[in-house]
Amino acid sequence: MTAYAYGAIFTAFFVSYLIRVLPLTLIRKPIKNRFIKSFLYYVPYITLAVMTFPAIIDATQSPVAGLIALVIGIALSYFGLGLFPVACACCAVVFAAEFFLV
Repeated sequence: MTAYAYGAIFTAFFVSYLIRVLPLTLIRKPIKNRFIKSFLYYVPYITLAVMTFPAIIDATQSPVAGLIALVIGIALSYFGLGLFPVACACCAVVFAAEFFLV
């Protein structure tokens, strides 16, 4: 391996380590600020959404089929359906939409 590869591995390790250690060492007391608590509560959901939504559109042959499935999935989950029925319905919608669009 070259020095560049070792440097890249060490940098990735160091940044990942700092992200995990700094909050444990810098924050000693419970967080009382409502804004910060709310922000930290929603970070995992926002991260998941940022990674998932572009993949929904790009994973299909036609971006329109992915967009239709996204709208249907949001509507079904809004009306209280669980993860499995929503996923099955979205797969069926993509299958039907790509059959008629392509």
